[in-house]
Amino acid sequence: MDHIDRALLAQLQQEATQSYAALGEAVGLSAGAAHERVRKLRERGVIRRTTVDVDPAAVGSGVLAYVMVDSTAWMGDSRPAFEAIAEIQEAHVIAGSASVMVKVRTATTDQLQDVLRRLYAIDGVSGTQATVVLETFFERPLPL
Repeated sequence: MDHIDRALLAQLQQEATQSYAALGEAVGLSAGAAHERVRKLRERGVIRRTTVDVDPAAVGSGVLAYVMVDSTAWMGDSRPAFEAIAEIQEAHVIAGSASVMVKVRTATTDQLQDVLRRLYAIDGVSGTQATVVLETFFERPLPL
């Protein structure tokens, strides 16, 4: 991946729906050359998906929590159980005092409590430590 690919990725992280003509102009390529490079980045798996950044509060998911999941066993094989809980946006096997960290979005704290109950039902889970986010200062795209 060269500096032009990185510039294309930076542009796409800012506005993924811009035309290939605009994208090419921003990085010094023709529209066709920009299109071909983006296609190759997709094929190589560098670009994993194109998505829309939705305001969670506007769609009824304003409660954000990060939950550390403690366990009595290795949790690396528990992916399907975590994926089955729709409110979990991300799940990571981690090193440290907990085994898994999940990012959860719900509409209410009552719904968050229900998610915690469902987490406890996963085999091997022995406890949780939830941290509720009060305000997000910022979120950054991946630095390139």
